[in-house]
Amino acid sequence: MSKSVRTSNHSRAENISASAAKLRLLKKLRCTLKFEKQAWAAGAQLVAGVDEVGRGSLFGPVVAAAVILDPERRIRGLRDSKLLPAERREVLALLIRRHAIAWAVAAVDSARIDQINIYHASRLAMLQAVQQLAPAPGYVLVDAVKLDCELPQDAIIHGDARSASIAAASIIAKVERDRMISAWDPVFPSYGLASNKGYCTPHHLAALREHGPSPLHRQSFAPVWSAPIPQEVLGFMLEEPAEEVTSDDEESVAAIAQVS
Repeated sequence: MSKSVRTSNHSRAENISASAAKLRLLKKLRCTLKFEKQAWAAGAQLVAGVDEVGRGSLFGPVVAAAVILDPERRIRGLRDSKLLPAERREVLALLIRRHAIAWAVAAVDSARIDQINIYHASRLAMLQAVQQLAPAPGYVLVDAVKLDCELPQDAIIHGDARSASIAAASIIAKVERDRMISAWDPVFPSYGLASNKGYCTPHHLAALREHGPSPLHRQSFAPVWSAPIPQEVLGFMLEEPAEEVTSDDEESVAAIAQVS
């Protein structure tokens, strides 16, 4: 092989995008029960896998799921949700919901994401998903991060491609978030949400430049706050709702009056 051909091949290898390189890596990893078996051997009876989706989206919530798989009911084909076609994810999500010991979903909306940043919002969504599990797990396997809870846990790099429980959680979270975002497509038809799920596509960026962001876009994300047109305001957001005095309000007023 000539030097020029080798140089050309080497250049193509260097020009691969970071996302494409990550996908290549994920496809090589094997999704097994290795980490679950380690937790079971250490005495944990119920092991939950936890993952989130939507961190890189410009629109809508970040969604997390937690799943406790039944060791007696093997679900074949579990792997990182990013590596599965939508139809296969739907089938697997149905099997997970049907056969798992427990599963739960939690979401943190765009306003909260803007307040605390996407990293902390993702961790919060994952923690809330774990807290909703019934029965509660005795051990938690998390994709790459630690959660603020007392449960023993293991943060696994590329966990959604290596742990069956985390992969199951990623599938449930992905299917649920896709459903949520698609439901907003008729409300905000300009952005192509049904197809891009709120992610940064050329069409989505062009729509932001032309129409500005919607109220559900993440204002702290650069492509959103840098849009040349101000944020869209929905009609109901301009209405002044009548304030109702509840029994709790009356008790608070009474308490303040006593202090005064």
